[in-house]
Amino acid sequence: MQEQKLRIALLAGGTSGEREVSLKGAAGVEKALLARNFEVLRFDPATDLGRLYEEKDNIDCAFILLHGKNGEDGTVQGYLELLNIPYQGAGVLGSAIAMDKDLAKDLYLKEGLPVARWKVVTPRKVPNGRELVANLGLPLVVKPVREGSSLGLTIARTENELIAGIETALTHGRSVMVEQYIEGRELTVGVLGNDDPEGLPLIEIVPGKDFEFFDYNAKYVPGASEEICPAPVSAEISRKAQDYAIRAHKVLRLKGYSRTDMLMDSEENLYLLETNTIPGMTETSLFPQAAAAHGLDFPALLEKLIELGMEKK
Repeated sequence: MQEQKLRIALLAGGTSGEREVSLKGAAGVEKALLARNFEVLRFDPATDLGRLYEEKDNIDCAFILLHGKNGEDGTVQGYLELLNIPYQGAGVLGSAIAMDKDLAKDLYLKEGLPVARWKVVTPRKVPNGRELVANLGLPLVVKPVREGSSLGLTIARTENELIAGIETALTHGRSVMVEQYIEGRELTVGVLGNDDPEGLPLIEIVPGKDFEFFDYNAKYVPGASEEICPAPVSAEISRKAQDYAIRAHKVLRLKGYSRTDMLMDSEENLYLLETNTIPGMTETSLFPQAAAAHGLDFPALLEKLIELGMEKK
């Protein structure tokens, strides 16, 4: 990619509930970038924002490996914009939109993309469990509007479980999404590119028998879930899912890359759940798996993301 060594600011850690996941991923990213002849400077936004400012003129590009609040939501992206440091992935607007599951679903609908019906409740709007059940039925998925990695997510099969789930989700933020539960296969679709993004091979996620859904532990405990890439679906479903993911990427104003999670019911109807703007980035994470099936090994993927980030500037 480069004739001279580029200096990359690797931003990892942060203050969200996904801090440890971020740090774990950063170790592999740093190793791979060093092997591709990049110079890597590590920064933890929890403590190093001042040092990042001091080093701004010596940085060619930032690689953001932060998940959740204060990292994936446009805040760090805005800081990098002020410092005039290019970075991989979505900008301020796209990051903020995709982080808000309620707003993202509104935009999915505007684009004609299929989603499960939902309602949003807040502490000011005292939830009426009976009314929510009457409107949406049971079971229901309850999750924070602005959180990642399924933190605070529960499945309610009774009205009492619904109220308890809302109380749990409210500990992670002031807005909670209550969504129809769609029983089906879990699929995820990566998208790569700026102006003309392309869909990557689908992955099917099969949570282990000890997990009701793909929750935090099912995602990060080794061996807890099976991830099948390419997913064993028809060519028609694969094309449709990739088209949906690309349209979601565009309507959310994203750049570089994203990963959209979906469910497919027994009649092969697809429903979009959410779009991740900074997917997990260990060599065995979902997005790198899809990229590898597409022909990009882990170091080449990282280099491509940096190239796309610098192209945005």
